[in-house]
Amino acid sequence: MKHALTTYPVQETIRKRWSPRAFASYPVAPETLQQVFEAASWAASAMNAQPWRYIYAHHADQETFQKMVDCLLPGNQPWAKHAPVLILALAQTQFDNGNPNPAALHDLGMANANLMLEATALGLHGHFMGGFDPAKTKATFELPDALQPVAFLALGYLGAAEQLEEPFRSREQAPRLRKSVAEVAFHKELAA
Repeated sequence: MKHALTTYPVQETIRKRWSPRAFASYPVAPETLQQVFEAASWAASAMNAQPWRYIYAHHADQETFQKMVDCLLPGNQPWAKHAPVLILALAQTQFDNGNPNPAALHDLGMANANLMLEATALGLHGHFMGGFDPAKTKATFELPDALQPVAFLALGYLGAAEQLEEPFRSREQAPRLRKSVAEVAFHKELAA
């Protein structure tokens, strides 16, 4: 596990959260998965609309799991196909009255953060993927227009980097880097 080296102290769960590609082969218990979805459900949202939706499949559910793998771009398929669980995160882009919800993506992000922090606290790791085919995903899962696929998530217990092929093994072993706080937070105005 690669803990974040932070400049300022942050919660241990945040330091422990990272996005591996190597997952152990043992499954995630259904109750544990429901617990991480429960954490997601308590995220803040505009007008309390709770616009997040999730479709998931355990590795043992071969048909649905393979549909998810097939929606991923080729750069994610070689490692993601070994995850114990794949999750599709969706944003409902309209309120129940049909009006657009401009905060839907933000609110899904809040739910995803809750989900990942709960998963991390339970000893799980996850890797969000934006590398997928949105049109194929919408068609495969017969999604209505107001439900936007935003990201896939591979979730499970940490595996060994050595089980990965290159270039994934090197990425797994590379140091974790982040921009400094001074590069992302500005007092009064953005720096030039």
